Amino acid sequence: MAAKDEPEWQRIRARLYAPPREERRAAASAGRAGGGRVGMTRAQAAALLGQVAAEDAKAGGGGG
Repeated sequence: MAAKDEPEWQRIRARLYAPPREERRAAASAGRAGGGRVGMTRAQAAALLGQVAAEDAKAGGGGG
């Protein structure tokens, strides 16, 4: 299976590295709220870092 041009190579590569069909079906049926984004926003991350810093300061951790 040799690619003759760049678009064909990209199609072959996409098919080769795609997740297994079962995994794709499970993700599609789950509905993925939020457009498939996983994790937290920058604001949530900043809030979490603030909480960790506050707990660290209470515990006496200097961080230096």
